[in-house]
Amino acid sequence: MKNKFFFGVFLMILVLFPSANFLRADDSQSTGRPTTLTGEVLQIMQEHEATRDNGQKVKQQELQVGILDGDLKGQKVIYNGISDVDVVSANVYKVGDQVLLTKSQDDTGHDVFYVTDFVRGNSLFWLLILFIAAVLAVGGKMGFRALVSLLVSFLLIMKVLVPLVFAGYNALFVGIIVSFLVLMALIYLTEGWNRKAHISVIAIAASLVVTAILSLIFCNWSRLSGATQEEVTFVIEASKQAINFHDLLLAAIMIGTLGVLDDVVVGQVEAVAQIREANNKLTKPQVFKMAMKVGRAHLGAIINTLFLAYAGASLPLILLFNMHQEPMLTFSQIINNEEIATEVVRTLVGVIGLCLSAPIATVLAVKYGQKLKNKG
Repeated sequence: MKNKFFFGVFLMILVLFPSANFLRADDSQSTGRPTTLTGEVLQIMQEHEATRDNGQKVKQQELQVGILDGDLKGQKVIYNGISDVDVVSANVYKVGDQVLLTKSQDDTGHDVFYVTDFVRGNSLFWLLILFIAAVLAVGGKMGFRALVSLLVSFLLIMKVLVPLVFAGYNALFVGIIVSFLVLMALIYLTEGWNRKAHISVIAIAASLVVTAILSLIFCNWSRLSGATQEEVTFVIEASKQAINFHDLLLAAIMIGTLGVLDDVVVGQVEAVAQIREANNKLTKPQVFKMAMKVGRAHLGAIINTLFLAYAGASLPLILLFNMHQEPMLTFSQIINNEEIATEVVRTLVGVIGLCLSAPIATVLAVKYGQKLKNKG
């Protein structure tokens, strides 16, 4: 078992290592266009401390940076971050920090370098390795299957959905196809090819259809454009094709809902199977009632988890609500803000689909429950 574990870790590292390139800086040297390089802070040449109106102190720095890659590797450049412009997200660096550099040209054609952020690729990559090791150590063969399904889902989104959307295909149609493929990968790669997996796929697909219909109705009713995020501006500028962000929002809701649907549905099907195995003399209504008790407890926990996850990720936004400043003075202004309304629709539609998935999965599992033990 120990040898299998280390083999699994080694295999997942080999499979995922190419993906680590996503975590690295783009070292392309396209002439005339801003390029990204990595560098190391060699010296803090000057520091300036400023005080904002709210009393918060911020530091601005002039840095000497050594370039670590590209055609300019080994050269030393100066980044002057001291100015009258107050950049809220500006970082404070120290000697030895690895940083991202953006190289561009000024009006005279001379190269200008800006330190934009820390290099986080190494830490994220080793966190990924630790994640793989933890999943394999606890989950064993099932954990390995889950990692493979996760990798397949990632590749489907990055290598199928994204290129097709950029190629001009309808984002909603592509999202439906990719959602179905991700669903197949999640269930069959994790659970295997058996009756329980078939029931789970049917239950999730049915719940996903309901979620898609509700998303379409309420996104249209709420007049959501899907274009409120800051990233949309960059996508519009970079894309050569017109993208329907409303359809992209619908696709995003479907894909985002898949994860929690998988959790609830697979749990319900397994609960029915275990109840049947423990006492095969129970009637179908009795099995349904007992399994739904498990489902209700599971739903309560997941709904609370979803709320806390959204609240944790949106704390700055929650603080803004309570400052009572434009454009967030009243509850009406808050709830009618498209960015807020989008998250409300996304969350509530997902939760409704989640709630419906438990009885759908339980009914299907109970109906075919007699065969789960032999075929599963």
